[in-house]
Amino acid sequence: MTTSATPGTGPTENSMRRALKRARDGVALDVAEAAVLLQARGEALTGLAASAARVRDAGLEAAGRPGVITYSKSVFVPLTRLCRDKCHYCTFATVPGRLRREGHGMFMSPDEVLDIARKGAALGCKEALITLGDKPEDRWPEAREWLDAHGYDDTIAYVRAVSIRILEETGLLPHLNPGVMSWTDFQRLKPVAPSMGMMLETTATRLWSEPGGPHHGSPDKEPAVRLRVLQDAGRSSVPFTSGLLIGIGETYEERAESLFALRKVARDHHGIQELIIQNFRAKPDTAMRGMPDAELDDLVATVAVARHIMGPTACLQAPPNLVDSEYERLIGAGIDDWGGVSPLTIDHVNPERPWPQIEELARRSRAAGFELRERLCVYPEFVRRGEPWLDPRLRPHVDALADPATGLARPDAVVEGRPWQEPDEVFTATGRTDLHTSIDSEGRTADRRGDFDEVYGDWEALREAAAPGMVPQRIDADVRGALRTAADDPTRLTDAEALALFHADGPALDALCRVADDVRRTVNGDDVTYIVTRNINFTNVCYTGCRFCAFAQRRTDADAYTLSLEQVADRAQQAWDVGAVEVCMQGGIHPDLPGTAYFDIARAVKERVPGMHVHAFSPMEVVNGASRTGLSIREWLTAAKEAGLDSVPGTAAEILDDEVRWVLTKGKLPTATWIEVITTAHELGIRSSSTMMYGHVDQPRHWLGHLRTLAGIQRETGGFTEFVTLPFIHTNAPVYLAGIARPGPTTRDNRAVTAMARLLLHPWIPNIQTSWVKLGTEGAAEMLRSGANDLGGTLMEETISRMAGSSYGSYKSVRDLVAVAEAAGRPAKPRTTLYGEVPGERQRAAEASDGHLPELLPVLD
Repeated sequence: MTTSATPGTGPTENSMRRALKRARDGVALDVAEAAVLLQARGEALTGLAASAARVRDAGLEAAGRPGVITYSKSVFVPLTRLCRDKCHYCTFATVPGRLRREGHGMFMSPDEVLDIARKGAALGCKEALITLGDKPEDRWPEAREWLDAHGYDDTIAYVRAVSIRILEETGLLPHLNPGVMSWTDFQRLKPVAPSMGMMLETTATRLWSEPGGPHHGSPDKEPAVRLRVLQDAGRSSVPFTSGLLIGIGETYEERAESLFALRKVARDHHGIQELIIQNFRAKPDTAMRGMPDAELDDLVATVAVARHIMGPTACLQAPPNLVDSEYERLIGAGIDDWGGVSPLTIDHVNPERPWPQIEELARRSRAAGFELRERLCVYPEFVRRGEPWLDPRLRPHVDALADPATGLARPDAVVEGRPWQEPDEVFTATGRTDLHTSIDSEGRTADRRGDFDEVYGDWEALREAAAPGMVPQRIDADVRGALRTAADDPTRLTDAEALALFHADGPALDALCRVADDVRRTVNGDDVTYIVTRNINFTNVCYTGCRFCAFAQRRTDADAYTLSLEQVADRAQQAWDVGAVEVCMQGGIHPDLPGTAYFDIARAVKERVPGMHVHAFSPMEVVNGASRTGLSIREWLTAAKEAGLDSVPGTAAEILDDEVRWVLTKGKLPTATWIEVITTAHELGIRSSSTMMYGHVDQPRHWLGHLRTLAGIQRETGGFTEFVTLPFIHTNAPVYLAGIARPGPTTRDNRAVTAMARLLLHPWIPNIQTSWVKLGTEGAAEMLRSGANDLGGTLMEETISRMAGSSYGSYKSVRDLVAVAEAAGRPAKPRTTLYGEVPGERQRAAEASDGHLPELLPVLD
């Protein structure tokens, strides 16, 4: 039974009275007040429950379903009972020997899963609740052997495969509970399941870290790990179920802290679809068999406090099979859902507690004044939200079962298998496909996309997270000593010295740039290199939610577009005709884009222009392609290389520090995944550039960490061709429009970053590129005097920076780039993507056309 922080004592009468009044008046509670209310009993509990019920009723009224309590008609599929964790209250997890003795495999076979799902469909079930132990292959060799024998890289791969079969062969919707998942796991599973879940249980770290605690010895039950999973689910726009397990030894204060942690996640991303408040029930043959069950009053108080903390829009569930028919008290405390109830399968986590009959649950709900209605595993709000919360491949499956007016389950829905497939006609030209030219002549239609207030998460929460980075910190350090080290041997710069130089200004900054330029002259000579290239951004439809990006649009926005494969090839051909040696191709993460589309794009260019170097697909696009195809990153990159991919841009890096990344972007890949993609590409012989976008919510310490990370990768792989500085363009960037980011870097910042990139990456990355698109002619020339040796490309078209508000145009001719080099007092020289010599034929073609298109391609017939 849960105890208070000071055993034997409870809240004072006055503290309870004050907390109850605040709850009743709708005033926001703090942790201390919530902890007091969790101890409410008798009349105090009755009053607390009544005010919670009023909050719930207001939410149901606003949602258009007053007096409705929901449930999901489901089947429970225990895919494997093997687990690497050792929770002291669990009877679900078992060992391989016991499974063999009982005649079971290490995992349920697809036939066993489908047999349950088909029987459930025949009974009108619409949810397949797939539950399993965490990463069993990490602990049990038998699990690893089973996966290997059946052709699966890991448990997540099997979960994905069996989910597709459930969708295609039975029509049930998978709700996945595979335990702790990585950001990449969410990308792999989102296309096959409309919802997922994982209980937080508690944020009390001591229950995990201290011997004898209920979670001791269970790596996946560390609260920080589980909170990261909840954040990654929100970032990935996955409708997610979570909740608390109460009565496992936590204090009331710890329980209150857990509720506030869940509220924070819910507010950050608006992706928590329901919270389960589950009461502990002791089970025989477990280490906690002697622990008393959580009392009903404890459960009722926790439900009521959760309702007050989470607010009227939250969906709260309490499992009906764990409360001995005390349904009315839970309804009276503010729940609005009973969770999954199965007419077919048992609750394999609590096998001793049978589900109530649905008819009985309806009768008892009706007695409390509520109509029982069936929902799907994905909640009505997310059914109605649509993109980006539901993958297009799941939309037909969900639509077949959902009432379009309410988002609840259709009573007359036919539960039958449907194809799980990519949308048709992905590469049909749509939208404003002339944006690459009209962005210069006409500009963008509006300064922000239509779903500005929803797609990026909660702006207020972001302001709090970004506050430390709004004003760069100044430091008191020995700049002169650091300059001496840099001039003598930049590889010996300590972090403290590097930070001092990042903050240099005035004469010290001038001296820093001279030192960097001396290193540049030694490494590269005086030639300023450039490449005749064309950017091809094949779509700007994207729902990833990057808060710095003004390029991405909803498919229905006026500035949205998608090119056809023929148009991509036409642009590559036209670039070749005017001397290009490279096309750089990137696009938004279009929800309709299959993972193989990138292969088609590369192949289309190579078939039309075999000699063109295809520099394409950011690490985010690589992960998207791999996730959608079910391939590993290595397998996907290998296939892309076979299709014609020559190198990859090292974009999507922004700042390689998740503290900054999760302010800049809602759903883009985390730092570790970016590094995994880039190092894997290098191992396969696919080289890449490297980049850093700076001047937003970052600080010099982040720049230092980023450059150190890149240098470390280069020492290991040698795969980077260059480093590209990308100053943040603020004008139309959502994070700036929301009042969070700085208005881009200063000239001082640009000079310092360019110079320090030269010094900190020496001798590993020899080429430092500056961006004329973002800095203009004079700014780029200044960077050439500060350590840079490369001007990038002619581009021919540039939409991403122009949509963000850059005023420096979409392309430059060869003469223009030569003029920039001359402004810095240096000669210019063309190069290839890999910094090789440009063939004479290509140089002559570029000279004849001056490296730009005589008439930019009209892309709609």
